[in-house]
Amino acid sequence: MTGTVRGVIRWWEAHQVALYLAAIALGAVVGLAAPAVAPALEASVTPVLAVLLFATFLAVPLGQLRAASRDIHFLSTVLVVNFVVVPAVVFGLSRFVADDRALLIGVLLVLLTPCVDYVIVFTGLAGGARDRLLAATPLLMVLQLVLLPAYLLLFAGADAAAAIEPWPFVQAFLMLIVAPLVAAAVVHAVARRHRAGVAVEAAMAGAMVPLVMLTLVVVIGSQVAAVGAEAAALLRVVPLYVGFLAVMVALGLVAARVARLDLPATRAVMFSGATRNSLVVLPLALAMPTAGGLVPLAVVTQTLVELVGMVVLVRLVPWLTPDAARPRSSELRAD
Repeated sequence: MTGTVRGVIRWWEAHQVALYLAAIALGAVVGLAAPAVAPALEASVTPVLAVLLFATFLAVPLGQLRAASRDIHFLSTVLVVNFVVVPAVVFGLSRFVADDRALLIGVLLVLLTPCVDYVIVFTGLAGGARDRLLAATPLLMVLQLVLLPAYLLLFAGADAAAAIEPWPFVQAFLMLIVAPLVAAAVVHAVARRHRAGVAVEAAMAGAMVPLVMLTLVVVIGSQVAAVGAEAAALLRVVPLYVGFLAVMVALGLVAARVARLDLPATRAVMFSGATRNSLVVLPLALAMPTAGGLVPLAVVTQTLVELVGMVVLVRLVPWLTPDAARPRSSELRAD
């Protein structure tokens, strides 16, 4: 890698937040100015996100991942935050749109499901324990699939719960977690014997910022026009999504402090509690029979709000959890 390339990488890493905001703006401009490109951009979301996750997984040594999978203290905190604290918060927030069936179901679908894909990327960018969050992914995926119908039954009725299908969750897990993780393991193995593997690792590490930017452009660009067409109706859910982000960042910090997690784990819990599985539940929302088509648009609106929020949290979470204020470190448990 030449000195010029290293200099470019250092520059965009130093200015990554500004570049992410520029990517969000670019995606919005493209999506609004040329809505006809939305289907092509939407088709590219999963491949682009898979490449981004592949680059992220390459930066996680497999030894760390094995140790992280045994950190019961962290795993239990993440599960309590996502499946006890979050539902209580979501129930309260959803009452503000309880009079609109489509908005209610859309809000419940997206806010009750913890993210299992790009949350790992943003956690890493903020100095969080992406290895431990990756190790928690199978549990988060299985439990949200099992518990989402129960929560919908309690909060919205039997018809909403009956519409849940497992395939979107299984497909997302295979394409966005298993495939990139296996590919990263193969590259790690090659890198121990051949320089080609080392070159791939270096190239993907250097490409992280452009990959995040590309992801932001394609996701925003593919959805912003559809949301804009129903902006008047969807404005009701925007404050709920902003409020959810703010409340869950705060409650995630409190939960991590109560559990006496170390600094990287604390940041990971904060991101996990605040970030939702919108790209995975969107197919479910599209299949909902509720009239008006607002269910999927309510989900997409959350995506747009959240992506802007993630860029903010990359700076805000480290500010809220400075090194000097670190809670007592909890070691990875081997039992």
